[in-house]
Amino acid sequence: MRTFFFIFITFCFFVSNSFAQSINLSEESEISVLTIGPGNSLNDAFGHSAFRVRDKRKQIDLVYNYGIYDFNTPNFYTKFAQGKLNYLIGRNYYEDFHNGYVYQNRTIEEQILNLTDNEKQQVFDYLENNYKPENRAYLYDFFYDNCATRIKGVLIKNCNSGITFNEPENFQAETFRTLIQNQLEANTWGSVGIDIALGSVIDRPATQEEHMFLPEFIHAFFKEATLSNGKKLVKKNQLIFEKRDLKVKSNILISPLFVFSIFGLLIIAITFLDYKNNKRNRILDIVIFAFTGVIGVFILLLWFATDHSATAQNYNLLWAFALNIFMLKQVYKSTVKTWFVKYLKFLVIMLSLLTFHWLVGIQVFAIALLPLFIALAIRYVFLIWYYKNRIV
Repeated sequence: MRTFFFIFITFCFFVSNSFAQSINLSEESEISVLTIGPGNSLNDAFGHSAFRVRDKRKQIDLVYNYGIYDFNTPNFYTKFAQGKLNYLIGRNYYEDFHNGYVYQNRTIEEQILNLTDNEKQQVFDYLENNYKPENRAYLYDFFYDNCATRIKGVLIKNCNSGITFNEPENFQAETFRTLIQNQLEANTWGSVGIDIALGSVIDRPATQEEHMFLPEFIHAFFKEATLSNGKKLVKKNQLIFEKRDLKVKSNILISPLFVFSIFGLLIIAITFLDYKNNKRNRILDIVIFAFTGVIGVFILLLWFATDHSATAQNYNLLWAFALNIFMLKQVYKSTVKTWFVKYLKFLVIMLSLLTFHWLVGIQVFAIALLPLFIALAIRYVFLIWYYKNRIV
């Protein structure tokens, strides 16, 4: 009986997969793109995109999306941190997909595509082929290969008519950083974390098509796109579910700007007292050098020890200097060597370079960090003054 049951289950699985591959869509079928609005968490803040394949005659209503990851992947978090995590294509019944995002209170918009019967079949067959276990995985890249860019790629490969993506109304080119931050509240830890972790490579203007790494621009560009036969790519736009307005509580006392302002004011206040009393708060300096050093090591690891393309050329190292960790021994001492005073002058120069990079647009830094930058500059200048007569 066990052997028979195993053979039966295997046969059903084989037939199910073979059947999915052999389905011929009817003339009533529709291929559409679903655009999901932002959610409340950082992971959901940028929206989502998916294909919907609907055929009433064949009783098909499926959703395919390229935003699934497998938590059972060996060394999941290590691969995620290194930028080496594979994402998967997912397939869901439309009703389940719809209900899930309604429950999350996220807007759902649908664009029914103006495809020929042959093109619909090609898209469907392509998605089904992608869903095979051996084809499901792809190496995710936030800017260049994600759930949104895959939608465009699949359509271009399977649309024989040829697609021209026209500029949406009131379109204005932005840098990658601005495009990201437009999706976030500026005074949040997610926003600040992104500005610290991502380098100057994302401060260049994105091309028109590069804007389509975000689902909202997939929707905007698809709406204006035309086919080589002169027809519109999208024959019908419809709002399926509109997000309900809910009051979101925010606590300013734990916001980054408030926290760094308090930290900065504390540094300045202690520095003023130290200057007035001609002494130095050793604990404060240990905290400053340890904090900036650890952040600096983190930035260096993201830059050189991962495959994330967006973490390169990160000039946050101008304030979060990794070598500060190795200066803790000097900071602890009452007297220092001449070279350490020169090192402090070097840190002041680094902060000056940060200001220059910010002003000329080489890299944009988190505005919430500004109180910290000012406080660090004041503290370093004070330490130079303090140590000038205490060099051994």
